[in-house]
Amino acid sequence: MSVFLTSLGAGSLLSSLRMSAVQELLILPLVIMALKASLCHGACVEVDSDTEAVANQGFKLGCISCKMRGEVPATAAVNWYFKASDDDEFSHLYSYEDLIGDVIDPRFYERLDWNGSKQTKDLQDGSIYILNVTYNDTGTYQCRFNRVLMYPNYEFQTNASKTIIINVVPRLTRGMASIFSEVMMYVSIIGLQFWLVVEMVYCYRKIAAAGEEALRESAAEYLAIASESKDNCAGVQVAE
Repeated sequence: MSVFLTSLGAGSLLSSLRMSAVQELLILPLVIMALKASLCHGACVEVDSDTEAVANQGFKLGCISCKMRGEVPATAAVNWYFKASDDDEFSHLYSYEDLIGDVIDPRFYERLDWNGSKQTKDLQDGSIYILNVTYNDTGTYQCRFNRVLMYPNYEFQTNASKTIIINVVPRLTRGMASIFSEVMMYVSIIGLQFWLVVEMVYCYRKIAAAGEEALRESAAEYLAIASESKDNCAGVQVAE
């Protein structure tokens, strides 16, 4: 009877140890991932602007200039310049500094708005948005960043510029390169998701195998202790 109770106790203890150990091993990676995610910050990526605008519609002129040292505080001013297809020189189009935008070129009065970084003087996105695009908006646009990096003991000024050639068309057309890029993007997303599922299954099996091995060792130690206690009890009964 005592042997049966000992085996039963060992079995229940083994089951409880198995469940608790597996739960801890599964929860630990999730906790680590959550801690890493809380430390992540948004990254700046320089993306080229679209170059084909549709007449009588809105169009975003994209201009992104990322800081080389993201942790260094800075201030920046953005100035846009425009040269129409029949112009010889650039004219000052738009200025944005100290959270204030100013449309300078009269051809764009009430048709242009700021579409870049919001509520900060540390500008990295200097995009603008043109309302009601006309064929006269065809031409070359230039975006210029004037940035001041503020280090503890000094300030460092940097400049960056991007040139965008815009063509206004009656309706938007998509080339084969654009269609192929979109298809490849979806294929890549599906492939990455499949790879993630495979990795999760592999990690789960590896963690479960490690947990089973640890539980077997713990159960063997428990049974050894129980067997030793049983022998001691038997020796005491014989002595009596």
